[in-house]
Amino acid sequence: MIAKKIQDALNSQINLEQYSAQLYLAMSAHCESRSFRGFAHWLRVQAQEETKHAMKLVAFLLDRGGRLELASIDAPSTEFGTTTQTFEKILEHEKTITTKINALFELSRVEKDWASEIALQWYVAEQVEEESNVGQIVDQLKAVGEQGGGIWYLDSKMGKRAITG
Repeated sequence: MIAKKIQDALNSQINLEQYSAQLYLAMSAHCESRSFRGFAHWLRVQAQEETKHAMKLVAFLLDRGGRLELASIDAPSTEFGTTTQTFEKILEHEKTITTKINALFELSRVEKDWASEIALQWYVAEQVEEESNVGQIVDQLKAVGEQGGGIWYLDSKMGKRAITG
């Protein structure tokens, strides 16, 4: 049986992952409305990935005999600025997620919940990858700017992101 403290923290993270999916879907629509279909595609894939992250936590919680407690999710904004500003916001959001995952990992250690600690190791590693990938996109956008062929090349490249799993 999972401790209430861990159960509550996992439920909070599940809801945050679901919010992330909604946020990235809204950002996708924003990019699509600006004719950046490649960036929009990349963000739709990212939204699906965030839903998978939530579902993985749901399965873990239920496997441990925990209770799933979903909460209302605030609607994300619909305006995110330029493509560069949008991806800078994504990077900041991913850093926030990293902080939350690290706190959850630390809680599992404090509570001596070894099963949760082991399960959360995947999320710790995943956040390193998330921040690295988005950071690289931000760097590339800053390098090419918002005008000219460079941003359209990046848009084309982002449209090739494969849906995994």
